[in-house]
Amino acid sequence: MEAKEVKFGYLLIIFMVCVVIGVADAQSATNVRATYNFYYPEKKNWDLMADSTFCSTWDASMPLSWRQKYRWTSFCGPAGPTGQASCGRCLLVTNTRTGKQEMARIVDQCSNGGLDMDQGLFAQLDTNGDGQAQGALTVDYQFVDCHD
Repeated sequence: MEAKEVKFGYLLIIFMVCVVIGVADAQSATNVRATYNFYYPEKKNWDLMADSTFCSTWDASMPLSWRQKYRWTSFCGPAGPTGQASCGRCLLVTNTRTGKQEMARIVDQCSNGGLDMDQGLFAQLDTNGDGQAQGALTVDYQFVDCHD
């Protein structure tokens, strides 16, 4: 093999590693604003159609056990899949002040640039009450397997 071919091979490997790292980073974000939404899924038997969520087109017929396994969130975060590609996916959400973590399922879209969580999820993460007092939490999120 010539030196140019070896050098090109190393550059190709470095490029591929950078692409993989970039894709992994695109699946999480830090210091994201999270607000709350009054979905009240328990009162509506976890019916995505009752809330007219964006993802109901694709996920409303999922079994009840699937719909109620995780708390609900709208997703419009700065990193990760958007639109239909985000529907049904799960996030591990961490309150940056307290470290409290919860799993959430994406059922809707939003326009606030972060997350718009159902009130129950917001309350579970807001262990010190700062989020309720300020109307928002600062969270980190990471896309994870839902373990359905």
